[in-house]
Amino acid sequence: MVGLIDLVQTLTTPHPLDRYLELVRPTLTVRELRAEITHVRRSVPGSVTLTLRPTRQWRGHVAGQYVQIGVVIDGIRHTRCYSPVNPAGRRDRHLQLTVKAHPGGLVSQYLYRNAVPGMVVSLEPAAGIFQLPEPRPERVLLISGGSGITPVLSMLRTLADEGYPDELAFLHYAKSPETVPHRAELEAIAQAHKNFRIELRYPGDGSGHFDYDQLEYVAPWFADGETYVCGPQGLMDAVRKIFEAEQLDARLHTEEFTLSSTPVDADEAFGTVSFSASGRSAENNGAVLLEQAEAAGLTPEYGCRMGICFSCTAVRRSGCTRNVRTGETDSDPDQPIQLCINAPVGDVDIDI
Repeated sequence: MVGLIDLVQTLTTPHPLDRYLELVRPTLTVRELRAEITHVRRSVPGSVTLTLRPTRQWRGHVAGQYVQIGVVIDGIRHTRCYSPVNPAGRRDRHLQLTVKAHPGGLVSQYLYRNAVPGMVVSLEPAAGIFQLPEPRPERVLLISGGSGITPVLSMLRTLADEGYPDELAFLHYAKSPETVPHRAELEAIAQAHKNFRIELRYPGDGSGHFDYDQLEYVAPWFADGETYVCGPQGLMDAVRKIFEAEQLDARLHTEEFTLSSTPVDADEAFGTVSFSASGRSAENNGAVLLEQAEAAGLTPEYGCRMGICFSCTAVRRSGCTRNVRTGETDSDPDQPIQLCINAPVGDVDIDI
């Protein structure tokens, strides 16, 4: 069968077979993974929940992982990473994503405003190491803030489906009750599972920000459990500070959906950035290479723009770059680097 597909692919050159099949039906594909949106719900202000039916190539996800979806906006395909919120392992093969429409977020705003049943999006297999382990830990603490709820919600729903018998605590921070996605389901899970403790906090009404006292109140056993955290940088930093002080780094697992970068050093913003494969160049302004390439009129492939998905990897032929997340520099020639989290230090040649 594989050999026959390869033969057909050769006969349909220069276009892959899926380009012709999509003219018949967008989800009729041989190799490319796609998904059709079957349900759209906008029950939370500024967010949209999409239910997708992937094509037969879909192999499911592990709770906590993310997927890349792609949409065409003004003739250009854009991809972004989102974490499924549905439980892992269900047989219906559907996928559920809750997307917050971030200010300035091209794809999230497009989906929030335009997603309708019947729309077809491209899809990549689930990926990411932020996931529940096997066997399950004896105690689990889930902490999230804002849109960071999505991967830990999948973890919570998965453990609920499995009838997890041990202690579990879920602590979520939001602006108001109305902004918490799937709040009714959270309440139902808390009612059905007496060993689950679900706490929602709204710092704006005086219920407080994350600190050691809240941690001990919600999960006094946290030192003996495994903790999974996803949320804004302030929340992530506060949790890390406590776990580092308690020497519990190995029990803390984090996922970040925002790019926290070290400040741009003005002394590094000099020289020329050469994009040798396209014959273009630009004066180095200190921004990350993805932004500088786009400013030079190039359209390199990218996904999350946060260093998670590795879609924007390209080869640095020469020069020095600085990882804006870690501050580390590297000047080894002919090395693959991620354009979205690396900035040039002086003259750099990138093979795009």
